[in-house]
Amino acid sequence: MKLFHSLAALAALGLALTATPTLAQEKSIVVASTTSTQDSGLFGHILPAFKKKTGIDVRVIAQGTGQALDTGRRGDADVVFVHAKAAEEKFLSEGFAKKRYPVMYNDFVLIGPKNDPAGVKGTKDIVAALKAIKDKGLPFISRGDRSGTHMAELKLWKAADIDIAKDKGPWYKDIGQGMGAALNTASASNAYVISDRGTWLSFKNKGDLAIVVEGDKRLFNQYGVMLVNPEKHPSVKADLGQQFIDWLISPEGQKAIADYKINGNQLFYPNATDPNA
Repeated sequence: MKLFHSLAALAALGLALTATPTLAQEKSIVVASTTSTQDSGLFGHILPAFKKKTGIDVRVIAQGTGQALDTGRRGDADVVFVHAKAAEEKFLSEGFAKKRYPVMYNDFVLIGPKNDPAGVKGTKDIVAALKAIKDKGLPFISRGDRSGTHMAELKLWKAADIDIAKDKGPWYKDIGQGMGAALNTASASNAYVISDRGTWLSFKNKGDLAIVVEGDKRLFNQYGVMLVNPEKHPSVKADLGQQFIDWLISPEGQKAIADYKINGNQLFYPNATDPNA
């Protein structure tokens, strides 16, 4: 009998030991997010603070916004954190999320060679700049990946009355990759490229590139976050995912975002309290 109790105790201890790592692993979420939040270093700055506060691990899948939303549609992420409002609202209308929360903003910038063959450096009219690039056939790198940045770029060509699908020539190169890769390609080929400011500021391989156009209101770049609807995908860790969202939009999370700077430059500006963002 004594042996039976000892064996039972050992079995119980074994179960406890094997269960503990499982429970620890379960306190984690997957966030499908735009490459700019990863490439800029923002997640590296804010996630340790969130983990310290909640004990929740965040695994980031960095993709273009379109791909990140598709990841959410498949139920392969608990949260999507992206920057293309029209695409986010479509995601909502399809029932893949119940609410969108504004988090922060920055802006897009037109990057180009310092010698600026388009002759647009220092101007604030992004539409005029794109027309000049197209008219002169100057090299332009497009992410071509359905990211928020790519969607913004296509919208800007349209604003310039240019049908880029029809009018692009050898000067226009789609690479189908993230922001870092697009900047590397532009640097290697002395080309123009539209970038979010955060990734540009954190980018090391600037080469002979510089910001040539900035400050146009059409370059505004808003980020939003959504919990994937657990009614669509029961595997979604709704409680943990909502904790992440609640922290991002809390004063503590918003301060962490505002505090992220590179060489004194603030990369993102929190605006969770703006109902129109």
